[in-house]
Amino acid sequence: MTVYGATNSGPVRRVDVVVIGAGQAGLSAAYHLRRRGFAPYREAVGGGGASEAGDTGGGFVVLDADDAPGGAWAHRSPSLLMATVHGFHDLPDVELPEVDPNAPAREVVPGYFAAYEAQHALPVVRPVQVLAVRSESARPDARLLVETDSGTWSARALINATGTWTRPFLPHYPGRFAGRQLHYAAYRGPEEFAGKRVLVVGGGASAIQVLSEVAAVGETVWVTRTPPVYHAGPFTPEYGRAVVAKVEERVRQGLPVRSVVSVTGLGPSVAYRRAEELGALRRRPMFDRLTEHGVAWGDEELAVDAIVWATGFRPEVGHLAPLGLRSPGGGIALTGTRATADPRVHLVGYGPSASTVGANRAGRAAVNEIVGLLGAPAGAAVAAVEPAAVAVAAVEPAAVAVAAG
Repeated sequence: MTVYGATNSGPVRRVDVVVIGAGQAGLSAAYHLRRRGFAPYREAVGGGGASEAGDTGGGFVVLDADDAPGGAWAHRSPSLLMATVHGFHDLPDVELPEVDPNAPAREVVPGYFAAYEAQHALPVVRPVQVLAVRSESARPDARLLVETDSGTWSARALINATGTWTRPFLPHYPGRFAGRQLHYAAYRGPEEFAGKRVLVVGGGASAIQVLSEVAAVGETVWVTRTPPVYHAGPFTPEYGRAVVAKVEERVRQGLPVRSVVSVTGLGPSVAYRRAEELGALRRRPMFDRLTEHGVAWGDEELAVDAIVWATGFRPEVGHLAPLGLRSPGGGIALTGTRATADPRVHLVGYGPSASTVGANRAGRAAVNEIVGLLGAPAGAAVAAVEPAAVAVAAVEPAAVAVAAG
């Protein structure tokens, strides 16, 4: 269920739990909140908010900045097909139906998310932009105030599932390039690069996708800051656990987050094989500077028509700044999904849970801890949920390397 039309006026809306973000991690958390007995928020007639249990300030709500379901998937390039998605894991309880492998991921996954929201009657309010989260007082059990462009919400606990898509990272290099530059977030397919020489920067799955498409219509040059890491073997559960453990250790120490993708290495995906066949995987080291017509390594200059920066993303957590969660290391230290500095706050789809399978598990873990903190809702009973009997999509095997959007 999507609730539209939240207003700036009216009283502060009170719930037990606010979830920020309706991508994979946020929907997983919402599913488990409902399953554990938290009532979905309902917009009361005449304004104000109420839960299914009445105007008691209980229940939960999901605040989403987008106009429609889909999270980051709705903003992916139309050229990213389900056949070339680097892995996908179903949401809890409902498998992704069998789809055409040549269908755009930006259509298939948002459709799946929309159906999921409706099937489980999840209280998603959109579009709502969260501006800041702060504590009502210095007391450790104080309520959290979630300030948005549509009014303020008061909650006893918070699950942050804002992902990274809205914070593309662009490194700084000296010089100035006069041609076309864009981050992968703005890439919409190879058509505009037909017959051109394109420099692709980055060593992850996004760079490989761009190379596999642009090299078919133009000339590509691939540069990375460090030599790419290849993983020739299968993405086994054991390998996945080892990868997640590396990322988790950094998060536990409060260090800046490294994506799960950066640790898995490049595997034998459809896009990788296509780029290899096109001869696009001849990597060069990072250039020294930008020039008006391209890039340069010392005295060597290479003219290019465009630069695609497939240089990753950073977590969208600026709205949490008033809570003072950042550690001296520069990141937000987590114990599991819980912010070590504040037991009221959980981050999912962050660090070790920044994958579709990790996001599901993190949503469940966060809700379990919140029940431990707040207690089970009064009169809560776990509803029996029948597994959806639909087929699994014909896509690449789900690995730990897909960002949760």
